[in-house]
Amino acid sequence: MSIKIGDRLPDGVFKVIGGDGPVEMKASDIFNGKTVVLFGVPGAFTPTCHMNHLPGFVEHFDAFKTKGVDTIAVVSVNDMFVMDAWKKATSAGDKILFLADGSASYVKELGLELDASGFGMGIRSKRFALIAKDGVVTALNVEDAPGQATVSGAAAMLEAL
Repeated sequence: MSIKIGDRLPDGVFKVIGGDGPVEMKASDIFNGKTVVLFGVPGAFTPTCHMNHLPGFVEHFDAFKTKGVDTIAVVSVNDMFVMDAWKKATSAGDKILFLADGSASYVKELGLELDASGFGMGIRSKRFALIAKDGVVTALNVEDAPGQATVSGAAAMLEAL
């Protein structure tokens, strides 16, 4: 069953590359006491994710901050090294927090996993975006098809705020 508006985000641990190498980041440290936009993508560097979904959040970073968002984060079922390379290959800088969910454990907890085995990609994340206030989901938009980034895009999430 998929997470829904009014639900508390699950506990979990993400992997990120910090200044001294790999580190774990607890979901509670990301979400508790903050307003967070979290968007999920099927894969770093994949065409829609790289050229359409991520750039909108980078471009509208200031608008999100103006509306009270503390953190914008992206999660993908990729390892932390791929997520760090994706961060470095974009203009995201420190505007977006890149979270690796290499085993899909967090997206499975959300009920937002996608079986992309037919494309040779295994279990991935559905394309989605949510707003969480103090760890509680206040908005959730999930795309009908992974190649679209409309209802989960930056413009739609700005409207949801």
